[in-house]
Amino acid sequence: MDQLRTSFHSHPFFISCLPLLFIAFLIKIWLLNTSTINKHLPPSPPKLPIIGNFHQLDSLLHRSLRLLAQRHGPLMLIHLGGAPTLVVSSADAAREIMRTNDLFFSNRPKSSIAKRLFYDSKDMTTAPYGEFWRQMKSIFVIQLLSNRRVQSFHFVREEETALLMKKIEESSCSSSVLNLSEIFTLLMNDLVSRAAFGRKYSGVESGKKFMLLLKDFSGLLGSFDVGDFIPWLAWINHVTGFYAKLDRVAKEVDVFLEQVVEEHMNVLKRKSNGNERVEDEGTEDFLDILLRIHKDNTAVDKECIKALILDIFVGGTDTTSTVLEWAMTELLRHPRVMNNVQNEVREILKGKPHITADDLEKMHYLKAVVKETVRLHPPFPLLGRESSEYVRVMGYDIPARTMVIINAWAIGRDPASWVEPEEFQPERFLNSSIDFRGHDFELIPFGAGRRGCPGTSFAIATNEFVLANLMHKFNWALPGGAKGEHLDLTECSGVTIRRGIPLLAVATPCSC
Repeated sequence: MDQLRTSFHSHPFFISCLPLLFIAFLIKIWLLNTSTINKHLPPSPPKLPIIGNFHQLDSLLHRSLRLLAQRHGPLMLIHLGGAPTLVVSSADAAREIMRTNDLFFSNRPKSSIAKRLFYDSKDMTTAPYGEFWRQMKSIFVIQLLSNRRVQSFHFVREEETALLMKKIEESSCSSSVLNLSEIFTLLMNDLVSRAAFGRKYSGVESGKKFMLLLKDFSGLLGSFDVGDFIPWLAWINHVTGFYAKLDRVAKEVDVFLEQVVEEHMNVLKRKSNGNERVEDEGTEDFLDILLRIHKDNTAVDKECIKALILDIFVGGTDTTSTVLEWAMTELLRHPRVMNNVQNEVREILKGKPHITADDLEKMHYLKAVVKETVRLHPPFPLLGRESSEYVRVMGYDIPARTMVIINAWAIGRDPASWVEPEEFQPERFLNSSIDFRGHDFELIPFGAGRRGCPGTSFAIATNEFVLANLMHKFNWALPGGAKGEHLDLTECSGVTIRRGIPLLAVATPCSC
């Protein structure tokens, strides 16, 4: 072997190439240096070798990124391992990314975790920008979550909310302490299950297991895979068992979804063979719609259907229940605000037992409470994008394949956009046209642009309806006569930012 190696290196052709190889090496080094030197990059905090700026971040990433941005500016470049990452922390900067240059920032950051959980990114949320993503977005916007479709599920919201009110009323008779965090999660799981599958699964063993798996699923989505940022440290995830847990959750979720899809396919097959009439469009659940599309669209295969169903659950359960949890937290902290919204709801209803869509449209103060809640507590505090090519933003050069983190939480608390930004003041929205549907970049809890959340209408319709019922039928207090100002606001990290400890409260039936 040594003889072969010696003869190879002494070959005349190899020797003649050495000067060219050396020159090519020098040119490569020069290009790498000049590509950085000649670029006007955004300001950056000092970084360490290998890990970059990881040492300056903690588990509540939205908070630590705001602290860094307060020192380095609303457009800041940090390094997560070897990955350059643009952090956006102001409305003007967000507008540049999500409107002015939206086309160049329409990709999602690559994530091995999301790729594994969403069937190799066959969903809408994590799919790369392109023709497949456009098809998936069209399915959501036109078929699943259009305003008409959202309204068609009003009876599901009404029935599940009525069941919740009955449960609270039964508990209130004995002045029992209610775990609102748990109640809201169960409500949204049941509601989304009925919309997605046509039935609830919370009462059966497989369904209960699926709900626990969804909790693990969301926790994994909110995790960092060190291998994505420092590839040679990926082995750590094998040692800690992270990859094993990722594979286990993905497999067990797939087993449940496969069973549900097969059940639906068998029902549709029986109806087809028996010449029975399939459900009218207004009574179809989401899975029925996806299976109907599957017949005519080869891109929507079974894995794609399961990935899209997961989009619905992740976007419809955790986020919506989180908003309800924080809304009730803020109302319990601010009795004056709760009194105002209760007076409005009860005055509009004037003793009517049920709330209609027309009633909700008149509840301007309640709508302001929801807006103020998502300003202070956006369900997705961090919004991810990636640049597809070189682009200039606010005078800075942003290279292609730069990861982008838009800190919606920091933008909602920016003193440049809001008066007393840390205070819960729904009144700020009563005479304001600012909305959360992606047109006003001071308030982007559901994103904006091409990658904005298509489920905003579904989430808000549910939040407003449930909150109005809670305010209409009950008076609320903290257990043991505790004061609202002492309520613990500790956050728990994850893909959504929930309360660190469950929200407990006592309900008293309203005598009005």
